Amino acid sequence: MSLTDILLLLTAYLIGAIPFGLIISWLFSLQDPRETGSKSTGATNILRSGNKIAAGFTLLLDTLKGSAAVLLAINVDPSLTHLAGIVAVLGHIFPVWLKFHGGKGVATALGVILILNGPLTILCLVSWLVIAFTTRYSSLASLITVLLSPLYAYFLSEPNLVNLCLVFTVLLVWTHRSNIARLLTGRETKIGNSNSSETPQE
Repeated sequence: MSLTDILLLLTAYLIGAIPFGLIISWLFSLQDPRETGSKSTGATNILRSGNKIAAGFTLLLDTLKGSAAVLLAINVDPSLTHLAGIVAVLGHIFPVWLKFHGGKGVATALGVILILNGPLTILCLVSWLVIAFTTRYSSLASLITVLLSPLYAYFLSEPNLVNLCLVFTVLLVWTHRSNIARLLTGRETKIGNSNSSETPQE
């Protein structure tokens, strides 16, 4: 691997590690997301503040992080496109600036897929929306969507994306392990519920 490739992947990580949730919270004078809910910097935890605009900005910017890393790789070394996307998601989950405690990676992974395959992005978004509105569990919607994503990629005849989606599945199931435990015991917080001792999904 060349020095250029190493710098590319390092940049992808640093892009993913930008703590937009924390920055947006500061700009909107909200409580530090690391001190409430799941103590993560993701959009769902920001939503627990009650500020939908702040949560929306966080969601958008976290998504754009994944897209930016992929676009960078496409222009520098297309052979590292998928790896750059994975590294960006890892940066979001384990940001060096926040002692390696960030968000759960859903939005950033979506940003990666957004650039790589439009139909797959649409299928994932539709799945998430249907499950979220039906069950009102953001975590469940994310988990089922990421589990379905390799199947979607397979039926879209995108073998390389199948492997990428499998990696994202492993990562995101791992980041949602506490949510899975709460879903199984009926203690998971639903979308729209006020902040409580239960931890939100993102």
